[in-house]
Amino acid sequence: MIPQEIIRAKRDGQVLSDSDIAGFIAGLVNDAVTEGQAAAFAMAVYFQGMNIDERVALTKAMRDSGTVLNWDLDGPVLDKHSTGGVGDTVSLMLAPMVAACGGYVPMISGRGLGHTGGTYDKMESIPGYVAAPTMTKFRAVVAKLGCAIIGQTPDLAPADKRLYGIRDVTATVESIGLITASILSKKLAAGLQGLAMDVKVGNGAFMSTLPAANELARSIVEVATGAGLPTTALITDMNRPLATRSRWPTPSITSPACVASRACTRSRWRCAPKCCCTASSPATRRRLAPDCRRYSSRVPPPRSSAR
Repeated sequence: MIPQEIIRAKRDGQVLSDSDIAGFIAGLVNDAVTEGQAAAFAMAVYFQGMNIDERVALTKAMRDSGTVLNWDLDGPVLDKHSTGGVGDTVSLMLAPMVAACGGYVPMISGRGLGHTGGTYDKMESIPGYVAAPTMTKFRAVVAKLGCAIIGQTPDLAPADKRLYGIRDVTATVESIGLITASILSKKLAAGLQGLAMDVKVGNGAFMSTLPAANELARSIVEVATGAGLPTTALITDMNRPLATRSRWPTPSITSPACVASRACTRSRWRCAPKCCCTASSPATRRRLAPDCRRYSSRVPPPRSSAR
């Protein structure tokens, strides 16, 4: 495998074979491919694109560049992934909800790309939270609690981790083929049995138009299906933050409060009037109190179960 020949072929619009793609990705891991060559490859894909077969081959190659998890649990292994936005707090609420319903959620998240925030970055902002545990610890937590949100470890899809960082600094983030392979390689490595995709559209997302979001959603579903992972996709609005604010600590504060209060609106994950009262620590209650007062007139109180 000669990296520059593969780059030239893709630059000229040719379709790459499975073996060419697998060889190039293997080179990313063993350093046979330089950072400059990886950047050139990403730019060639950005301008020339990839067909579905190429995307499937790229996804599988990045999945197989590291460990692929297998689970022996008494429920389905599921996950949800967002394509990225601003103030996106859904993952922090959805994972424990799915676990409460009997599913298992081994969520492997990524860092922010471009202007969007990454779930991994949010988890790292929580004092004392270990965002990159060992695989033994990760398995134990998922088996015991039903869910765990971690960052990409060196064992899981290492080729994607390297290419991920290169895309962020070479203006190739928006490539449909590269986004698809990056997302799905991590999900396939996690050993999932089902995946729900949240494809963001709007001025706070990579896909600012509905046609572009549709294209990405179709790509992810088709490639995931081709790789053996049942997947569905939803296209959701990212023209404004889902949380009350977009700074880093907000999701880790807002999400538990909303889950505890059970009184968030559908349009935005707002804190309910009583959510500061449900927080476990005085410090958290003090942080939540301003938002609770701010939105108390707009968010209806929970309906009583009494008839």
